[in-house]
Amino acid sequence: MRASVWAPRASRVDLVLADVTRPLSPGAGGWWTDTVDLQHGTDYRLSVDGGPARPDPRSAWQPEGVHGPSRVFDADRHTWRSSWDGLDVRGRVFYELHVGTFTPEGTLAAAVEHLDEIVSLGVDVVELMPVAPFNGRHGWGYDGVALYAVHEPYGGPAALQEFVDEAHARGLAVCLDVVHNHLGPSGNYLAGFGPYFTGKHHTPWGDAVNLDDDGSDEVRRWIADSALRWFTDFRVDALRLDAVHELRDDSPRHVLAQLSDEVATLSAALGRPTSLVAECDLNDATSVAPTSEGGWGMTAQWADDVHHAIHALVTGERHGYYVDFGTPAALRTVMRGAFLHDGRFSTFRGADWGAPVPEGTDGHRFVVCAQNHDQVGNRGLGDRPAQRLPVGLLAVEAALVLLSPFTPLLFMGEEWGARTPWQFFTDHPETDLAAAVSAGRIAEFGGHGWTDVYGGDVEVPDPQAPETFRASVLDRSERDDPERADLLEWYRVLVGLRRSVPDLASGDLAATDLTWHGPDDADGPWSGVLVLHRGAARVVANLTDQRAHVALDGPLDVAASSAPVEVGPDGIDIGARSVVVLVGGTA
Repeated sequence: MRASVWAPRASRVDLVLADVTRPLSPGAGGWWTDTVDLQHGTDYRLSVDGGPARPDPRSAWQPEGVHGPSRVFDADRHTWRSSWDGLDVRGRVFYELHVGTFTPEGTLAAAVEHLDEIVSLGVDVVELMPVAPFNGRHGWGYDGVALYAVHEPYGGPAALQEFVDEAHARGLAVCLDVVHNHLGPSGNYLAGFGPYFTGKHHTPWGDAVNLDDDGSDEVRRWIADSALRWFTDFRVDALRLDAVHELRDDSPRHVLAQLSDEVATLSAALGRPTSLVAECDLNDATSVAPTSEGGWGMTAQWADDVHHAIHALVTGERHGYYVDFGTPAALRTVMRGAFLHDGRFSTFRGADWGAPVPEGTDGHRFVVCAQNHDQVGNRGLGDRPAQRLPVGLLAVEAALVLLSPFTPLLFMGEEWGARTPWQFFTDHPETDLAAAVSAGRIAEFGGHGWTDVYGGDVEVPDPQAPETFRASVLDRSERDDPERADLLEWYRVLVGLRRSVPDLASGDLAATDLTWHGPDDADGPWSGVLVLHRGAARVVANLTDQRAHVALDGPLDVAASSAPVEVGPDGIDIGARSVVVLVGGTA
């Protein structure tokens, strides 16, 4: 590797090695380069105008953390063993995991040891939460500062290559969560190299990443090159792009459209699918519209309204952003069109929000869930649904997600009803920053209606406390409980049905509907019977605490049920808090 760095305002840039400092030569466009090849494993830093030696903005390896030297990483040293043709992720089952809490060891190598469990579940895509380096050992990963590198406590870049290779060998695609909208507060030295940020726009984290101000062409290139590198050097199949609504870009061509077109070109060159999945809070299908039609060209986008509709209906929670949800009508709206707020008024936001999904849009363009890291971790106590709901209702939630017309995502441990919380945890070594994060979290989550949810005052876990992290590590011994083992098998059954029944695999929103027998609204958890129509298939969910009779018209076949079901000449008798899947018939 030859040292190269963009520092357009510098009058001098030095390459700082262990035993020598070498001046770099200025070139076109504000780039500075060296003629000497640096070998794999060489440590180096860069100094601008005689200032402190800092890590490379494009560092591939930070073995001593975000403040330490960069190290040269030769991605071609890995000999790829698996033969892999790639996978179109639309309509596939995702499994989101956090490397640091997926196993007690908290490493990519340890995660490999559990890939066969994920395969046995029927999952298609493993989604890794961010692996970019951040200060400290433990964290969610959304405060990373080195977009091209892999957190050393997880195993570093070589471990990620090995993880992808092992996943592909088992037929699993890999999606990597990446964060382009901001950098963490510790170890962020980019501003010392060039105009990576702009005061033209502001985000919840401060000045926005510079996508449309002076110098933005190279900043956009810095983002795009990092994304392309994951597809080439690490052979990942998809990227999940964090909070793209905070990529503030008023340029004629949005950075996401640019990235989408470049990834499509790369896909053609590689001869395998490469996908981009956006987390977007705008409720606007522009994100998945083709770039040729003015869209951003994303393969898919997260659709949180589906989660909100299911969660509020089953739990009765109506605080915060759940305020407009919790009715069967809201669930019907999202099952048929992904968004509840599709131009209508959002009470939580205090404004009209979103736009309707255009007719004919493939439902597989929307990723939905009953749990994910945000919806669990950003609760006051980081509690999972299994800590508050009976297993029967967990089975209902699973069926509504996995048999929906969307692309379903599971959150690690959900499949057996994990009761370990997943809390917000950090490990900032800086005393002032640690204190500010702890105080900020407690101040933010002391409200939001959590007192009403939990039935009393809430003691928000201190993110800096070691026990907050330890409590969030999965406990696989829970699967030994017969009730949890039955739930795990139910998830396997549902994934199998999604694969084997065309109507349940379809993303046709026009062939999807929802009817119900029960009240149109409720002050708490809704009690009644839902019938999700998926072509000729039916998913019948009894959310009451009593056995219920559901009339059916025409021939039927019980494909699966979470509890015993009785079939009669005019319908079925379904147990309390249970769900049955029917192929054929009309409910």
